[in-house]
Amino acid sequence: MKNIKERADEIAANFAVFDDWLDKYNYIIEIGKLLPAFEDTKKTPSNLISGCQSQVWISAEYRNGQIFFEGDSDALITKGIASILIQVLSGATPDDVINCDMNFLDNIGLREHLSPTRANGLNGMIKQMKLYAVAYKAKHETIK
Repeated sequence: MKNIKERADEIAANFAVFDDWLDKYNYIIEIGKLLPAFEDTKKTPSNLISGCQSQVWISAEYRNGQIFFEGDSDALITKGIASILIQVLSGATPDDVINCDMNFLDNIGLREHLSPTRANGLNGMIKQMKLYAVAYKAKHETIK
């Protein structure tokens, strides 16, 4: 399995194919369509990301030392952004998620091309995913 940096580099390479931001937005929408179905039972207030203009849910599961994320949104662009984050961070260890700098988002120009409310949503998604990692690390880390 690829590490976070390799997955982020792959996303950046895919974005580099497009010159125009309209094409990049369409790509983001297509990425969102690849997200597996998100069960309605997981669309709970505790999984809802605050600060986003649309509704976004992110959930996490810890298995064999790795965190696996799922997500959904009622907006196509936001669903695509969630899908990008899930592709990059899912399957990583809590430490790797916590320490991931997310610079690839700046490298592909995503942050600068989002409205302020969508940028808040992006930051909220990242914050929630890192909080899941902190919680799983605290719960599963053995005391030495």
